[in-house]
Amino acid sequence: MSEQATFAAGAAPGAVPIVGHALQMMRHPVNFMTSLSAHGDLVRIKIGPTTAYVPTHPDLLRYVLTNDRIFDKGGVFYDRARDIAGNGLVTCPFADHRRQRRLMQSAFTRPQLKRYAIAMNDEIEATASRWYDGMVVDAFAEMYGMALRTVGRTLYSTPVSPDMAAGVEQAFDVVLNGLFRQMFLPGFIRRLPLPANRRYQSNLRFLHQTTQELIDDYRSDGAEHDDLLGALLASRDDDGGKLGDKEIHDQVITMMAAGTETVAGTLTWAFYLLSQHPEIEAALYEEIDTVLDGRTPEWDDLPNLSLTDRVISEVLRLYPPAWLFTRLTASETELAGRRLPEGTTIVFSPAAVAQYEDAFDDPSKFDPDRWLPGRVTPEARQAFMPFGTGARKCIGDLFARTEATLGLATILGRWRVTCEPDMDIRPVPLATVYHPRRLRLKLSARNPRPATSSTLVPTGGDAT
Repeated sequence: MSEQATFAAGAAPGAVPIVGHALQMMRHPVNFMTSLSAHGDLVRIKIGPTTAYVPTHPDLLRYVLTNDRIFDKGGVFYDRARDIAGNGLVTCPFADHRRQRRLMQSAFTRPQLKRYAIAMNDEIEATASRWYDGMVVDAFAEMYGMALRTVGRTLYSTPVSPDMAAGVEQAFDVVLNGLFRQMFLPGFIRRLPLPANRRYQSNLRFLHQTTQELIDDYRSDGAEHDDLLGALLASRDDDGGKLGDKEIHDQVITMMAAGTETVAGTLTWAFYLLSQHPEIEAALYEEIDTVLDGRTPEWDDLPNLSLTDRVISEVLRLYPPAWLFTRLTASETELAGRRLPEGTTIVFSPAAVAQYEDAFDDPSKFDPDRWLPGRVTPEARQAFMPFGTGARKCIGDLFARTEATLGLATILGRWRVTCEPDMDIRPVPLATVYHPRRLRLKLSARNPRPATSSTLVPTGGDAT
């Protein structure tokens, strides 16, 4: 951050007692975050009873994210996220992060990702193959189930049983929805034996128990595994140290949570945005047909699916995952000319800078070609932070982008997707992403196959 730069601080209007800006954030998370820049480069908001500051200038946000010793993981989001992910890579403080990052890095190299892409292909193709001509599915539910099965297959090599996958999917649904609500509740209300609190806790226990059972079974089978969990178990740092049992557990939960919501949300918004821009949709179908000629995409096809990749980038810009994370100042510091005492909450929201007017022409427009090599500007790259930046940039960013690109190309290669007219695109916020309240997709086979008794069972939505 330039020493000559000057930044304006301000406050967001509309806070109400007890809940602060929570109602605005829950009803319109993207609109609320993108609106904050009108009130300054560093904007004060209220998250429940907590006062927090949101950097809305890309330079300020980058300064926060690249100084993770000062702006450490913590605050109202991570207090609740640690219920789920413990002290995993995403939730651990600065003191533990460097060691964990070194140990996990070997599991996310490009050669490893190329192997994971095979598992991704298997589950994406399995999902697309279960559909039939004329079927109508709930977009987010279907993409969420596909993404959860994909990350499970990537972790464990072999498919998780349908019953267990369904149980984990339901538990994650309850916990990730509950986490957002719990984030805004005072501690004494979270401790009351209310039905919502009991449901949250029981599903949380189920997630942890099931995860440990999967890890124990994996270790006891005595086989060699060429998968993500095998890479984590085999990882060593320079001193020969390895991840402990509790750390393995926390990393698996972390990857299942982070690798599911992000992909599901991105693909769901992609289908909606393409439906509103038929010329881009037509060009995307043409690229997929030209590159793939009817076959399933593979890792080596990714460089040639350039429009598909740009569509994913533009969806991530307009509807970024990780829409609200928090940091805590580890010591007294200054930001945008404001002195912040130790323990001050800072909000990291990619949405707060993703439509920064000095970085993007017509920033609210869906324009994948803004990411063409000849058009993308340094300012745009600086403002594009859907996976963060600095030492704590998401280690799975390429994993998620690979899965989303393969998923979009596979689905549109086989199906013409049409949004049903009863859509309601008001965002429903989860722990790290938000999705349309109601978006159903009608599927028309691009190479029609006759329906059989085995294909007439919808797996993620309503058939018509």
